[in-house]
Amino acid sequence: QVRLVESGGGLVQPGGSLRLSCAASGSIFRIYDMGWYRQVPGKQRELVASIDNTENTMYADSVKGRFTISRDNAKNTVYLQMNSLKPEDTAVYYCNASPFVRFNWGQGTQVTVSS
Repeated sequence: QVRLVESGGGLVQPGGSLRLSCAASGSIFRIYDMGWYRQVPGKQRELVASIDNTENTMYADSVKGRFTISRDNAKNTVYLQMNSLKPEDTAVYYCNASPFVRFNWGQGTQVTVSS
């Protein structure tokens, strides 16, 4: 079973940037489309960005133009570069296969955007 470990979150001011990383154990990771999801208390987890094995990407309208997803299959890692952060981006961010979740969820990484 693939184990996912997210990192890179933190507290940032509006307009700031963060880069999230998701390290996956096992090389099977590289055959899947991968995505970044986020969740705030009381709301469903939502997919905000995804990338396939030809590096085609898709983004939710709320993050388009500000977030960039990428992957390094040699390192079994998926990244999310987040720029121009807004308070509404505050959430716990997770990675998993997309669009269908296939792995156990990791612990996530908290992103807080606040002045």
